[in-house]
Amino acid sequence: MIIRTATSDDWPAIWPFWRDIVEVGETYAYPLGATSEQARDWWMEQPPGETVVLEEQGRVLGSAKMGPNRPGRGAHVGTASFMVSADARGRGVGRLLGEHVVAWHRDHGFAGIQFNAVVETNAAAVRLWQDLGFEIIGTVPRAFESPSRGRVGLHVMYLDLG
Repeated sequence: MIIRTATSDDWPAIWPFWRDIVEVGETYAYPLGATSEQARDWWMEQPPGETVVLEEQGRVLGSAKMGPNRPGRGAHVGTASFMVSADARGRGVGRLLGEHVVAWHRDHGFAGIQFNAVVETNAAAVRLWQDLGFEIIGTVPRAFESPSRGRVGLHVMYLDLG
């Protein structure tokens, strides 16, 4: 498995799992029914951020995007988002992408990484981020509309890179 910078040629491989994950509605607050063009604009980061793909034998299994959490005076803290194809889950793709994102932020001089909205019922993601050193620094109660569980909390998670 390799992780590399995503190009516009990768979007057709990212789009199907991006769409499927968003339409299930359990982990991301993106609007339902987004077009491929809208999703591409939301997912494919421009500098100073970056979007990457993890591929195996030429097949894209997952993607992450990263960059500053805020512009200007908040740009020293990064953020990131991750998506893994359903048929690649349980193979360590999310962990590899997470490790890559942490290293990318360190290499680019960020002071920390803040995840603004980790759905509290997304147990696999919460456990992974905690395994990588992130702490839950707060939870916004009932901030996310889960189709299966109703309103659930969104964790704010932070990793100090200092």
